[in-house]
Parts: sequence; structure tokens; C-alpha cells
Amino acid sequence: MLEGKAIVGETDMLQTMQKDALHLAAKALDIFEATESTDIAQFIKKDFDRAYGPGWQCVVGMDFSSFVTHNRGCFIYFCVGSLAILLFRGAVNQSREANLFPTFEALNA
Repeated sequence: MLEGKAIVGETDMLQTMQKDALHLAAKALDIFEATESTDIAQFIKKDFDRAYGPGWQCVVGMDFSSFVTHNRGCFIYFCVGSLAILLFRGAVNQSREANLFPTFEALNA
């Protein structure tokens, strides 16, 4: 099982969620080839959406950079061999966001 081979780089998730993420990555790598990064990401994202609610994003690859805003307690970055996996929940409350960022028309009124 690949869980033992995963190296967690950064996280603020609870231990149970971390274990779920590592388990899903191992399961995805049993199903898909490591080169099928989009399928792996989709597999992990959909399961986290089901288990923990919508808004999860997953990036899988061998060479990428990122800078993301995430909900507290909903971020993990880990590697399995040369494959890096970034999983985070980045949903925002649409009504709150609308109040924080006024429209162009409102700014010019």
C-alpha cells in the first residue's frame, strides 16, 4: 500500500482527513497509471466532495507550483514517489464575496 510511502509536505488537516487523502491517493494509483494525473485528481476530488462537502480542488503532477487560498483545516500537500498531490477546499460564500468585492458599476456610481 502506498500510504506508508507518502511524504506529507504541508498540511493543516485533522489526522483523520489526512489518512483519507493518503488512502484515496493509494487507491487512485492502484486504479490509474501515475501518468493519468487528471484522472487521479478527479478521483480524489470527487470522493472528498462526497465525504466532506463540495468545494474541494485537487492538483496532481510531477512539476507544478501553486499559491492558493483555502479554508482552515482543509489543505494537504504530499508526495508519493515523484508524484505530488495538492488537495484543498477553496469554496467561498457567494453572498459574502459579493459584498467584499463590489462590481465595477458600483465603484463608478
